Amino acid sequence: MASPRWRLILNGKSAGDEPLRAAVAAMREQGIALSVRVTWEEGDAERYVAEAIADGVDTVVAAGGDGTLSEVATTLAHRDKDADALPSLALVPMGTANDFASAAEIPLEPEAALELVRSTTAQPIDLLRIDSNDRVHWCANLASGGFGTQVTVETDEGLKKMLGGLAYMITGIAKLGRIDPVQARISATTTAGEAFEWQGGFIALGIGNGRQAGGGQALCPDAVIDDDLLDLTIVPELEGEVAATLGALMAEGKDAALERLAVRRQLPWVEIEADAPLTLNLDGEPVESTRFHVDCVARRVRMHLPPGCPLLRPPGNPLPATDESPDSPPGLVMA
Repeated sequence: MASPRWRLILNGKSAGDEPLRAAVAAMREQGIALSVRVTWEEGDAERYVAEAIADGVDTVVAAGGDGTLSEVATTLAHRDKDADALPSLALVPMGTANDFASAAEIPLEPEAALELVRSTTAQPIDLLRIDSNDRVHWCANLASGGFGTQVTVETDEGLKKMLGGLAYMITGIAKLGRIDPVQARISATTTAGEAFEWQGGFIALGIGNGRQAGGGQALCPDAVIDDDLLDLTIVPELEGEVAATLGALMAEGKDAALERLAVRRQLPWVEIEADAPLTLNLDGEPVESTRFHVDCVARRVRMHLPPGCPLLRPPGNPLPATDESPDSPPGLVMA
């Protein structure tokens, strides 16, 4: 029987990581034909995935953060092949926040993450497809806008290296006194064919395949990645002083103040329009436009995930009901 063939695509920032080198060596000792490619500039991941497909590789392993995962998933997703005809996808978390890995409970240690690939069968997962300005983007984890997006975009790279996810919180605290709501119109159609429309100013927006972004902001806390639906969360602009809301967060816990404000839906697609350009952060890639059309593309790639992964529906569970809107939506968790 031929040895499994893997291609590890490594973010260049982590090229000297010794635990990863040891993990690669350990997999090779177990008979895995594991080759490594290091990304250095734009387009490298696209080229390396194309090479992997041409070489008949079984699994492409993204070694990096959410951006690296999304980049590798994108290069698989836009090809004119079914998921079963493409290499499976895996992740070794090497980023600052590792939001997707944290929510999916993928081990953060390189050898444990690679052992997970060796010991599991890849599961079909959904991806988000975003059309904007005649360009197509793909998103494996979460598209976000508003306050959290600005925090992610403005957080200093040096601060992230020193403090990890804590850097996002520090940047967020610095911005608390100057939150400007983003004005937008949001529309969709439910799976039952009913129209959904929302218009106004929001301070946070999440469109989830996954659950969290920006170093732990769980904008879509109930999202799963195999339900054929995206999870939409809108946090409308706050009434009154920001300090009063912050006081509520301190007094009642971080879930309590925002859970009363959040608007949530599960939808097959959503469209966002604005009079002025707004920014969506697509797994770390900021994209600016006045219009975004976001679709959930069902089962677009196959991914290695841990048994009992919280981002997958439990075996035998039907797709969740999506057309009823509870009076009190679940709480929004902000780190």
